[in-house]
Amino acid sequence: METQTVVRIENLIKKFKGFQLDIPSLDIPKGFATALIGENGAGKSTLINILAGIRLDYTGEVTYFDGETEDKVIRENIGYTGPGNYFMPHWTVEAVSGASELLFEQFHADRYMELCRELGVDKKNTSIEKLSDGMKMKTMLAAVFARDTTMLLLDEPASPLDPLMRDRLCTMIREYIEGGNGEKSVFFSTHNIADMENVTDYTVIMAHGKIVERGFVEDLKEKYILVKGELPEADKAEKILLGYRKNTYGYEGLCLAEDLDKLAGMDIVTEMPTLSQISVAVMKGYTSLTEER
Repeated sequence: METQTVVRIENLIKKFKGFQLDIPSLDIPKGFATALIGENGAGKSTLINILAGIRLDYTGEVTYFDGETEDKVIRENIGYTGPGNYFMPHWTVEAVSGASELLFEQFHADRYMELCRELGVDKKNTSIEKLSDGMKMKTMLAAVFARDTTMLLLDEPASPLDPLMRDRLCTMIREYIEGGNGEKSVFFSTHNIADMENVTDYTVIMAHGKIVERGFVEDLKEKYILVKGELPEADKAEKILLGYRKNTYGYEGLCLAEDLDKLAGMDIVTEMPTLSQISVAVMKGYTSLTEER
């Protein structure tokens, strides 16, 4: 698929004690929702913080919007939400509006208050520090969607949200992209892969600071095949499958489509995998967690 790039990363390195983010190259496709997936500590937040301009202590090159370099243009066109103290704790929900108007030229206070009402953030005079984590995230989302931007960077936006609000978030992301006529993009990290799959177009999977898989979801679902089989042939299948799992009744795992002929002659059933199954299987190949056998 021929696509344009909204963000291009080249030779990006950020070193910590005992950890290194190392991305030789990554193009984030323009006009799509891209999910960043990985275990805790994989480097997802570090990458998003670099893209958002929060971290500047890295080497390499990050370019936006066909090579745009002017900080003000980038700041005005990118919306960011993240965990932690995004707003000053003593600010009220209503005060967020005033601060955002000062910070961003294309912030719409009326749209912000309407989104707060729609998302159930109706305590406009309540301080941010007194809100639940879910309400804080709703406030952040209202603020970022109230701006005229061309790209959103969302760090774990679904984690503090209930299932109904996660569904609403997917709708908000999809409407944002569709309203941009191919010009708007979203890059978000998530652990809630199943809940966010229906809004994910492109996926980047990270492990230990490196990108270990990437691609459009529809292409990944052709690259990998879910295989299920009976116990007598489990040991043979284990050598071929990714994310192999065995139980009392049989086994299952993912097989690269190009390797399916290695299972020829075995009694298997094949299915199209979900994004969650692909992500877990790929991450299992790199995890430091140990499994009980």
